[in-house]
Amino acid sequence: MSNSSSFNEFLLLAFVDTWELRLLHFSLFLGTYLSALLGNGLIITAVTCDHHLHTPMYFFLLNLSVLDLGTLSTTVPKSMANSLWDTRAISYSGCAAQVFLVVFFLGGEYFLLTVMAYDCYVAICRPLHYSTLMGSTACVKMATGAWASAFLHALLHTVNTFSIPLCQGNTVDQFFCEIPQILKLSCSDSYLSEVGLIAFSASIIFGCFIFIVLSYVQIFTVVLRIPSEQARNKAFSTCLPHLAVVSLFLSTDAFAYPKPPSISSPALDMVLTVLYMVVPPALNPLIYSMRNKEFKDALRKV
Repeated sequence: MSNSSSFNEFLLLAFVDTWELRLLHFSLFLGTYLSALLGNGLIITAVTCDHHLHTPMYFFLLNLSVLDLGTLSTTVPKSMANSLWDTRAISYSGCAAQVFLVVFFLGGEYFLLTVMAYDCYVAICRPLHYSTLMGSTACVKMATGAWASAFLHALLHTVNTFSIPLCQGNTVDQFFCEIPQILKLSCSDSYLSEVGLIAFSASIIFGCFIFIVLSYVQIFTVVLRIPSEQARNKAFSTCLPHLAVVSLFLSTDAFAYPKPPSISSPALDMVLTVLYMVVPPALNPLIYSMRNKEFKDALRKV
C-alpha cells in the first residue's frame, strides 16, 4: 500500500483471543467506563447546579471532567464493541477522528492541569490578589486558551500523521488508533516530520511541567511557613487533590512512552496504554471528592 488514503480500513490487533477473555475485557472496560461516567457526571452536575461551587477551582474541575469523559468515550466504547462482536476493523476516517480526539482531549487535560496549578499558586501565594487575577473573565480566557491550544495541537498532529504514506501493512498494535503505532506502518524516512512535531510538542509539555513544579515549590514554601497547623492543613487540602491528579497523569504517561525498545512488546504497550488512557479519568473524581466536604455537601443537595 503506497499511500495512507489508498485503503479503507485499519485492522486493530485483537486485544484478546478467546471469548472468555473478550468477555472479561468487555466487563472490565464497561465497569470502568460506567464508574468514570458516574463520577465525572456527578461533578459536572454538582458544579453546574450548586452556586456555592461557582468558583475558579470548580470551574476548572468541571472542564477537567468533560475532558476526562471525552478521553474515555473516544476509545473505550469502540474497544468494547470490538470485543463484543469479535471484530478488529475501524474505518480510515474513524481512525483519523480517533487520533484527533485522543490528542485533543489528552492535550486539553494537560494544559488545563497547568492552569489549575496557577490557580493553586495564586490562592496560596497571592491570596489578596486572587479575586483580581482569577476573576470570571480571566478563568474563561484561561480555559478557552487550554481548549484552543489542544485543538490546534491535535489538528497539527492528525493532519501530519495522515499525510504520511503507509506501506508496512494495516495492523495497528493497539486497542485504538495511536500515533506511535501508526508511525510504525510508515515508509522509511517519511515519518520524520511527525517525529519532529512530536519533539516540539514534548518541549511544550516539558515547559508546562516545569511551570507546575515551580508553582508547587513556591506553594509548599509558603504553606510550611504558616504558623497555624489548622491553616496549613486547609492550604494543603486545597492543592493536594490537584497534585495527586497531576502525578497520576504524568506517571502513567511516563510508564507508557519513555521505555527502551528492548522491553517493548504489543501486549505491554496495550497494558500501559490502558493505564494512562482509562485509569486517570476514572480515578480523578474520587481524588477530588474524597476529602472535600464542600463538594460532598453539594452532592447531597443535588
